[in-house]
Amino acid sequence: MNADAVVLDVDGVLVDVADSYRRAVVESVEHVYGDTIERADVQAFKDAGGFNNDWELTDAAALYVLARREELGLSVETFTDRVAATGGGLPGAETVVLDILDPAEREQVMSDWDPDRLRDVFQQLYLGPDLYRELEGGAPDIDAEGGYVRDEPVLVEPETLDRLRERGDVGVLTGRPAAEADIALQRVGLDLPAEHRFTMDDWEAGKPDPDALVRLAERFDADAVAFAGDTLDDVKTAVNASEADPDREYHGIGVLTGGLTGEEGRRKFEQVGAATVVNSVNDLPGLLGGD
Repeated sequence: MNADAVVLDVDGVLVDVADSYRRAVVESVEHVYGDTIERADVQAFKDAGGFNNDWELTDAAALYVLARREELGLSVETFTDRVAATGGGLPGAETVVLDILDPAEREQVMSDWDPDRLRDVFQQLYLGPDLYRELEGGAPDIDAEGGYVRDEPVLVEPETLDRLRERGDVGVLTGRPAAEADIALQRVGLDLPAEHRFTMDDWEAGKPDPDALVRLAERFDADAVAFAGDTLDDVKTAVNASEADPDREYHGIGVLTGGLTGEEGRRKFEQVGAATVVNSVNDLPGLLGGD
């Protein structure tokens, strides 16, 4: 595959977030509402699209749990399928809840729903008390183990990053806040100039909006860019960039170390336009001619 620049997602590509971000999604809803989704259900929300921001995914999971109290037959599969059909993301989840519940039930759900509290609990669980004080500027108010950021095994080998940097420009495109992106990039040993990365703080739209990927391609003055990510929205970002910037080539590469795995994950990536699918980010140098 020809590419002069490689752009990498962070979660599920450089570090494993199954026991950090995804755990925080599930346990934040549990802490606030005493009920939650299964860890595996997080992927159903991701597949629905529009959930690059895990705070918003947590909000949507909470909406589902609250709606399920009113509509007991509502399954995660039914809910997330309907979210996808309405355009995905948190607006899609809100639309589904408004559609399936009667007025009294809707009023109850929306009254109980508290995104601000969910976000605060999420950050306490994910960061732990010390980082929470440092990054959020507040005092923790929950008695929980927390600090899931410490539980993010590194997926990328140092040799992989060396080979990618030897062959061309390397950038990062992530839905993490900048401070949390710094933590992950330090852990994996990837030091990048600020102009070679986009985080939540740099880019409001989020994936699969192509703007950030196109801007990275422009900064690299690249003719062809490979973007490797672990979600369908990552691949869709590259597909959308190809449409927005037809003078360049964009290759979306699905990576099977996040929530999408095995042949089913490969099939889903291919259905949304992946140029190829790899088992691990460590396969990229060989794919891109990095020897």
